[in-house]
Amino acid sequence: MNIEHVPVLLNEVIEYLNLKEENKIIVDCTIGEGGHAEKILENLGPAGILLGIDQDQDALVAARKRLASFGKRVILVWGNFTNLEKILREKGIGKVDGILFDLGVSSAQLSRKERGFSFLKEGPLDMRMDKAQKINASDLVNRTSYEDLQNIIYEFGEKRWAKRIARAIVREREKGPVTTTSQLAEIIERAVPYRGRIHPATRTFQALRIKVNRELENLKEALPQAVDSLKKKGRISIISYHSLEDRIVKNSFKEFACQGRLKILTKKPITPREEEIRTNPRSRSAKLRAGERI
Repeated sequence: MNIEHVPVLLNEVIEYLNLKEENKIIVDCTIGEGGHAEKILENLGPAGILLGIDQDQDALVAARKRLASFGKRVILVWGNFTNLEKILREKGIGKVDGILFDLGVSSAQLSRKERGFSFLKEGPLDMRMDKAQKINASDLVNRTSYEDLQNIIYEFGEKRWAKRIARAIVREREKGPVTTTSQLAEIIERAVPYRGRIHPATRTFQALRIKVNRELENLKEALPQAVDSLKKKGRISIISYHSLEDRIVKNSFKEFACQGRLKILTKKPITPREEEIRTNPRSRSAKLRAGERI
C-alpha cells in the first residue's frame, strides 16, 4: 500500500537551512520517502547537491523514485547517520552547508503491517528500521529479563505502568512466545486501564522501538559529527517527536554553544501551526531546533 509522505514543518526547515545562496551541499540524514529532500532540491539551484542517508532500504527505494528528476544532484546512501563522517569521506565530500535530521518513525513505516511498528495492524513484532539488523522487538519481549524489560518500558515510554506491563508480558510469554503486534497490544490492554485518548500500548511500543533501533544512543553519537561536518555558518535543523529526543538535542546544542561551536537559532523549539496539525495530525508532537556553525 502506498502512503503519501507528508513532510513535517517543511517551510520552517527550508527557512532555517538558509537555502537562499544557490549550489549548496545539504545532507538529509533521515531522507525517508524524500519529502523534505524534494523541497530542499527545488530551492538549492541547478548545481546544488543533496546527500540522503537512511537505514531503511524501503524508504530509499521510495526516495530514489521521488527524486529521480534531479538526476546526479542526488546521492543516496544506505546507512546509519552515526557513520556520517565516514559516509562524507567515502563520497569525497568535505564540509557541508546544511544538515537535516527528521527523527522517529515515518507514516510509511507505521502503515506497513509487516514492519511491526503499529499495534493498530496485525503483523510480526519486528520494529527494525534496518531490516538487516539481527535483534527485533520480538527478541526483546521474549528474551529480556523482567528487570531489564521493566527498565526499558520505564525509561523510554510508560513510567507509570512499567512494572505491571513487564509482569504481564513475562507471565504471558511463559505460555508461549509473543510474536505479533496485536498479541502484545492485547497483553498491555489487559494489564493497564484504558484512560483518555491514548491507547495503553502506545508508550510501550515506543519504548521497544527506541530500544530495538538504539535511537537515543545513535542521536547522541551523530550530533557531534554533524556539527563538525558543517562549514562556517552552515546550518543544522533537527525535528524530534518526543521529549527524550528533544532533550538530547536541546542539551547537545547548549553544550556546543558553550564550546563556541554552534550558535543556537531557536531559543524555543518551533512547533507546527494549527493548520498543519489539522491537515497532518502526525505533526502534532513535532519540535524543530536549529543552529548555525560558528
